[in-house]
Amino acid sequence: MLMSQTKVFWPNLSADKVLNGTVKSWVFIALLGQWLFASYIFVLYAMPVLVGAPELVSTLSPTTGMKKDIGGDLNVLFAHILPAIIMALSGLLQLFPAIRQRFPVFHRWNGRLFFVLGVAGAFTGMYLTWVAGLRLSDIGALGISLNGMLIPIFIALAWYTAVTKRFAAHQRFAIHSFILVNGVWFFRLYLMGWYVINQGPNGNTQHIDGPADIAISFLCYLAPMLLAELVFYAKRSRYAKIKWSVTAFAAAGLVFTIIGVAATGMMMWWPRIDAVFGAL
Repeated sequence: MLMSQTKVFWPNLSADKVLNGTVKSWVFIALLGQWLFASYIFVLYAMPVLVGAPELVSTLSPTTGMKKDIGGDLNVLFAHILPAIIMALSGLLQLFPAIRQRFPVFHRWNGRLFFVLGVAGAFTGMYLTWVAGLRLSDIGALGISLNGMLIPIFIALAWYTAVTKRFAAHQRFAIHSFILVNGVWFFRLYLMGWYVINQGPNGNTQHIDGPADIAISFLCYLAPMLLAELVFYAKRSRYAKIKWSVTAFAAAGLVFTIIGVAATGMMMWWPRIDAVFGAL
């Protein structure tokens, strides 16, 4: 009786459709979060420079850690941060099949731009972390540093598989590249989402070197990469149980991303945007 009622209410429901719907919903939320992040970067880093008050970057930026006087490295910081506006606005467009099919030239050049900026961001990020010293702690920076080292590797694989026309492999490496390039964005979402779920810090410290901080610094990109591989596997599988199981994990990831975007927007992005407008 219950099965027949289910078919009445959801006659066309299938594991493939629910999985695809969950993935598309995640892309939509990620797109919203990326564009909010781009707005945050513009206000916090670009606007002070445009109005002639670059010192506000050192004062208000969370990326400078405990070192507020960054001197000449401020230019490297700008070179690292400001291209993220472009990547946040264009990166997710690479994931839309309709754009890839209707505008292949745009897809190729937008991908090349994303890859170049991603590699440049990885190297400038490593410089800022370990040479300029813009980190809160050594151990807390290890996870994001591994993230930075993986970016050129996966981007090279994505480029090579595109050139050799192995498009299925290219799609996988491109998605992993997207996740890695946005590792810091994911870290903010995971950290703020963790705060919301625990109603405050739990295993976190001011210097981002607590057990939860360290775990999040690795999981913020490794967990999405694992989930992406599970989705690829489920789409290839003929078994509904596998598809439904992966859908459950994807749905959990979607919910956590929603929490993370909302929490980061309210707890991190908006307060600093408000502080910039208040200081100008």
